Amino acid sequence: MTLMLVFCGLGVGLILSSMSSNALLEEGRKRGMAITSSLAYRLVEPILAMDFLQMKNLIDNVDHQYDDVIYIFLTDAGANILSHTFTGGFPTDLLQVNADFNKTQPILLSTEKGLVYDFNVRVSLGDKYLGSVRLGLSRKDIDAQIHRQRLTSLFSTMGVVGLGIVLALWFARTVTFRLNRLRESVEEVVRGNLDVHAGFSLEKYCWELMDCNRHDCPAYGDVQRRCWYLAGTLCPNCGDKEYPFKMENCRQCSVFKHNFGDEIQDLAEAFDAMAVTVKKHIEELTEQGKTIARQQGLLKTIMNVTPDFITLQDKDLNYTFAGKAFCDYFKLDEAEIVGKTDADIFTRKQAEINVKESRQILETGIPLAKEITFKRARDQKWFHVLKVPVYDQDGSIIGLLLTARDISMLKKFQEQLIQSQKMEDLGRLAGGVAHEINTPLGIILGYTQLLMDDIEDEEILEGMQIIEKQTKVCRKIVADLLGFSRNSQAVSETVDVNESILQVVRLVEHAFFMNRIKIVCTLDEHIPPLCGDQERLKQVWLNLLNNAADVIGQDGAIHVQSRFLAEERKLEVSIADTGKGIAPEHLGRIFDPFFTTKQVGKGTGLGLSVSFGIIKDHGGTISALSPIPAKYLTADFVRGEKCGPGAVFVIVLPLDGPGDKNGKDDKLNETLP
Repeated sequence: MTLMLVFCGLGVGLILSSMSSNALLEEGRKRGMAITSSLAYRLVEPILAMDFLQMKNLIDNVDHQYDDVIYIFLTDAGANILSHTFTGGFPTDLLQVNADFNKTQPILLSTEKGLVYDFNVRVSLGDKYLGSVRLGLSRKDIDAQIHRQRLTSLFSTMGVVGLGIVLALWFARTVTFRLNRLRESVEEVVRGNLDVHAGFSLEKYCWELMDCNRHDCPAYGDVQRRCWYLAGTLCPNCGDKEYPFKMENCRQCSVFKHNFGDEIQDLAEAFDAMAVTVKKHIEELTEQGKTIARQQGLLKTIMNVTPDFITLQDKDLNYTFAGKAFCDYFKLDEAEIVGKTDADIFTRKQAEINVKESRQILETGIPLAKEITFKRARDQKWFHVLKVPVYDQDGSIIGLLLTARDISMLKKFQEQLIQSQKMEDLGRLAGGVAHEINTPLGIILGYTQLLMDDIEDEEILEGMQIIEKQTKVCRKIVADLLGFSRNSQAVSETVDVNESILQVVRLVEHAFFMNRIKIVCTLDEHIPPLCGDQERLKQVWLNLLNNAADVIGQDGAIHVQSRFLAEERKLEVSIADTGKGIAPEHLGRIFDPFFTTKQVGKGTGLGLSVSFGIIKDHGGTISALSPIPAKYLTADFVRGEKCGPGAVFVIVLPLDGPGDKNGKDDKLNETLP
């Protein structure tokens, strides 16, 4: 208590001394400001009258009246000297000092005569600035008073101050220093630096006191945390408990008794343990955050790469995620979808259906699977949609996951499979019907020809000739039906493709010439022979040439081209015409049996089907393109003004025959994109 009173007395004495010194200085500044302001007020009239004598008298009176006034000078609005009290010449440096009225007055100057307070006061009349008065007041008398006052209090408090200093040093060493160190550590933690050490190093650590060499102990080598703050230490008395549950055992340990300090040390060591633990947890959380970010990036990449539609909605049916395929289909960005509902994306009718289904799933938790279709101007898309509820850790439904897969191609394959099965059944039926009516047709034709030999009446003979002609037409149709439905035995032989093409061209060239249709052949001389049936291939060439001539009608050209595909060991034959071309909606059906665009009575619709089957049996492919691509338009391919876009049939045949096709032959490849 005595030390505290002495310390308080010393503090009070210093405070009173300081307060008195400040009061003397403030009184001197106020006195100087009052003198200067009074002089400025009295100088207004002389400045307006430009009475330099009166200005000089007023300034000199003030200078002689006060002994501590060092100088006075007056300037006009242009900073020109009007009057001053200097005897040895005016020091122009003063004009550059304290020239700003906005600064706190006065300012303290160091001169040859000691410290001087320099006052700068405006001389003005109303708002009109006339000049300024500068007055220098010596601080010598004020400093003398302050000095006397300090000497008076110095000797009276010297003993108390000395004792207070000793007390302060002891307190700073034992308490303040450690508290400041702890405070600095806290500030470092606030800045994000967890590598702090607020506690003091020990003389001996636990492994030294216990003479322990167990390097696998968590406390071994840890100089920041005391062993009683660590879990899993290997001392016999520690057990498996963690801090603070292990403290009951630790208090009986010799290490604890030797190293445990006062409350401040305990606080600092606990703070160090907390900082290390927080740092460890932050590092773990940071690593987990990086792992989660990588997984989220990978998951989003997978969702964006997949062609399936993937969306996620919350319980309020607001979209929280939309995959790239979904966004691309609806031509929206993900940012434009997230936060929106079905009503913002779909039509009103479709949105109502979606909301009704989603509400039912949220209520019942039963997934929904269905197939839907979207019709657009040019195409129709089929999707297999699967909606499943999303659960949280508590088993509560928190949203919906939707996946939609484009099954348009699958639907198309199904339709083609059904159509193929229909064509197969129709082929078998046609074969049976053709076989049954072939014999009656032969009898009708035979008896008709016998009767024609015995009939002399021209009118009756003409009628019999019509019967004969139409019967032959029927027999041709029946023959085509039998050829289409019957798997005839193919002959395998070496075929010169170019020669087979030329033989067919020579056969039809004259007939085509009568209709002004020119046949241009560009055949690759390096094509090697292939293994196949020459007569059946000639039938293909003949069918394609006849079809081209039928499409052209008159005045046109047919370009037959062959080339060797050496790398693939295949050859390609293309037959292009200058006709009206093939409509896009017909390209996928021209190889179907009985499909024809010709007039009634001019085609059976079996020619291309039969040709397709022959090429297929040879292990090749046949396709149609319209209009003709540029690669099939050579320089010698002449096109007239009346020519259409044309079409080209491309046949690709393997040199080694059909071989093992592994079931890859399919009508799905009969037209090229």
